[in-house]
Amino acid sequence: MTNLVLASASPARLTTLRAAGIEPTVRVSDVDEDAILDRLGAAGHLDPRAAVLELARAKAQAVAGLISDDPAAFQPGVTVVLGCDSMLEFDGEILGKPHRPEVAVERWQAMRGRSGVLHTGHWAQLLGAEPGSDAEAGDVSSTVVHFADLSDQEIEDYVATGEPLKVAGAFTVDGLGGAFVTGVEGDHHGVIGLSLPLARTLLAGLGIRWTSLWNR
Repeated sequence: MTNLVLASASPARLTTLRAAGIEPTVRVSDVDEDAILDRLGAAGHLDPRAAVLELARAKAQAVAGLISDDPAAFQPGVTVVLGCDSMLEFDGEILGKPHRPEVAVERWQAMRGRSGVLHTGHWAQLLGAEPGSDAEAGDVSSTVVHFADLSDQEIEDYVATGEPLKVAGAFTVDGLGGAFVTGVEGDHHGVIGLSLPLARTLLAGLGIRWTSLWNR
């Protein structure tokens, strides 16, 4: 039996897995994302792909540590922890969650009618049933996102819902923001926050058959 643990509080990632036939255990890490970004940025130009991959790795490894400390809380068998993190690359900048309404408005005023690249890092940490059988793998899904040319009123209305404040790049494709994305080039699941094809490939490299995770 293979148990999947999602190291993320994202409702969109959980919904994506459930729609794909997987009911994961959700455990959220207490990783200090700002500290990791500061460390990466101190070395020079912050590469968005490297950043999201490092954050995904940190989340997965932190939750794997929690599981190792409390194995009785999980079902017997092999457990794989999946960590993810997303950021939008736009105009040479890396955009995470805006958090504040004024920041979200400013971003949308810049993004409307233009395109950006949404990077989502994935890290799979396998906790083997046998000693010494742990393994890990990671990669990044990058998708070009084309934004609609919103009016100022549409931007204000969207930001007022609160949705864009809590997501990378200040937009969604699976929620209220779906009407404001005119197209994507790449895996649309990666824009939601979890690329199913990439996750399948990573787990296959660890010897886990994707269909063995189906439990819904």
